[in-house]
Amino acid sequence: MNELVTGDGVVLGVQPARLPSRALAIAIDLAVLLTVFLLLSIGLALATVTLDEAATAAIAVATFLLVLVGGPVAVETLTHGRSLGKLACGLRVVRDDGGPIRFRHALVRGAMGVVEILGTFGVVGCVASLVSARGRRLGDVFAGTLVVRERVPAGRALAMPPPPPWLAGRFAQLDLSGVPDGLWLAVRQYLTRMHQLEATVRGSMAERLSADLAARTGVPVPQGVPAAAYLAAVVNERQMRELRRATTADAGRTRQVPGPLPAPVDRGFPGGGAVEGRPVQGRSAGTGTATAASAPQGAGRAGRDTASEAPGGPAPTGFAPPA
Repeated sequence: MNELVTGDGVVLGVQPARLPSRALAIAIDLAVLLTVFLLLSIGLALATVTLDEAATAAIAVATFLLVLVGGPVAVETLTHGRSLGKLACGLRVVRDDGGPIRFRHALVRGAMGVVEILGTFGVVGCVASLVSARGRRLGDVFAGTLVVRERVPAGRALAMPPPPPWLAGRFAQLDLSGVPDGLWLAVRQYLTRMHQLEATVRGSMAERLSADLAARTGVPVPQGVPAAAYLAAVVNERQMRELRRATTADAGRTRQVPGPLPAPVDRGFPGGGAVEGRPVQGRSAGTGTATAASAPQGAGRAGRDTASEAPGGPAPTGFAPPA
């Protein structure tokens, strides 16, 4: 296990990549590069049929160097050490101090890769990786780089120490929107590994990370607060905000919004009743008494017979039918 710290988001405590994973990543990269090289060679051969042999050979050599040497160098420079094969295998190239590689590192690795991988079909690279304690090939030794594993099993992750009780809630008003994800990752990984570092290294890293974090938030570190405690308190505040945001989002998704109430329906009893307090035919608007009460008994019976013979069956009783 190597303790690596970087402001670009390289994980602390990552493991050096071993030969099997590196060989698989190189095989994926070579497959892609050879496919591109063959397609370009066929296209250039068709386009340069009228040229002489010397010009054709020069174009072939230039294509070879451009694709098989310039391609990996450009990709590793732009992606800070992640080629397509390394991305698929969860690997990354970093400097010996854990920082992201630059153009010169990628150039040395690419130039040495022509000799130890393409020139010897990978024999020299395999032997050098097996002999090295950290699995480095010659290109890594000359460039000062190291291939590490970025994806570590979750079961090996260490718990982050909680902040001191007297700092709980002290940074509730701190603006954390300007802190990049890379800095958060470096701080979290430092907090999980700080007890494995020497006292001087641990103190210097905490001071540097706290200064970077204070510069991003715009608020200096409070006087008398240790740098490591400040980092733990700020990270804890960020985690609490994310937890509250997630809880609010879950509550909003599960909350049921009531629909519009149904419009009142005017239903009457046989013989002229009223429901919902609305007058219906056969009721006096002034007194609310049924006019059918003063009618002869035969007229009431005829009214009921007429209601029972109406289309749709008898009149409703005032209770809503079961759903």
